[in-house]
Amino acid sequence: MIDWAMCSIIASFIGFESKSLTILVLFFVEVSILTALQQASAGQRILKMRVVDFTNSGVVPPQKVLLRTFLICLVLPAVFTREGRGLHDWVTNSVVVRNPRL
Repeated sequence: MIDWAMCSIIASFIGFESKSLTILVLFFVEVSILTALQQASAGQRILKMRVVDFTNSGVVPPQKVLLRTFLICLVLPAVFTREGRGLHDWVTNSVVVRNPRL
């Protein structure tokens, strides 16, 4: 929600005709880049969370980050697995964890 709100504010300053599409594109770019570089989007960093590989708690590869973000944009996080992870995390073998060090 924090990332979407930030992208919404930025889109309002840009002033494109299709504001919802602009917000979605900004959201995809922001979340993908920051998660690939820092293991967390801006909103996740504020909440002291990060995205890690489910099997070894390591860094998620950039191509999986792109796929994960794309699936989030399709609103697949509303679908959960038996493990309690979102479908976007299950497909990319990732998980969001709390990180008090951020």
